[in-house]
Amino acid sequence: MIEASGLSKRYGDLIAVDDVSFSVQPGEVVGFLGPNGAGKTTTMRILTGFLPPTDGRAVIDGHDIFSDPLAARRAIGYLPESPPVYPEMSVEAYLLYVSKLKDVPRRQRRSAVDRALERCGLTDVRRRVIGALSKGFRQRVGLAQAIVHDPPVMILDEPTVGLDPIQIREIRALIGELAGAREGKARTVILSTHILPEVEAICQRVIIMHRGKKALDAPLVELQRGGASLEEIFARTTAREVVVPADATQEARP
Repeated sequence: MIEASGLSKRYGDLIAVDDVSFSVQPGEVVGFLGPNGAGKTTTMRILTGFLPPTDGRAVIDGHDIFSDPLAARRAIGYLPESPPVYPEMSVEAYLLYVSKLKDVPRRQRRSAVDRALERCGLTDVRRRVIGALSKGFRQRVGLAQAIVHDPPVMILDEPTVGLDPIQIREIRALIGELAGAREGKARTVILSTHILPEVEAICQRVIIMHRGKKALDAPLVELQRGGASLEEIFARTTAREVVVPADATQEARP
């Protein structure tokens, strides 16, 4: 569903992403972790077509993000760290606008918007101006725009940043629901967050970036089998000066 092969991004002498490769299978939910400046957001911006790589290739749902960008982007629901909303628009008008941008057929737009509103708990505020909503509701609007075209792939960058504990729990439950089966198929999700319990609650697999490289890639259950917490694994992995060997699962165990 997602194939990243040898992705690199350089800005002069600065290497933001360094030869990163991984794949995410249909229905898999992957936690994409790393300290600030590790290259997570740059990698996600490459996968979503917002940033060209210096080297490498990215394929989304069978479509190369650079040679077939429109088809690849139609397959992605992307929520950046700052939701791309227009505060002067109503929730409903904004989602109708997004549905047009994402090529939802005209006859299906109203039902697509209604479905996104319902799934994200926005039906009661559909006619309210986005700028007048709480941060939690604005985050819900950001999620709604990411799913209004019913994409098979979701890429979420810090979806609960700045929310209070109740809002975090609500958004976390919503992401778990969105990652579930849809019409017999499950969405593929990459979730980037600094909240490790969020990863433990939602994700099946963890990828950790460190200094632009992929430092660890393993199933969460395997990483925690020896009794180590994800926080301990994260701290140990990001303290290393070199990339974890291919058998990251064994390396991560105490």
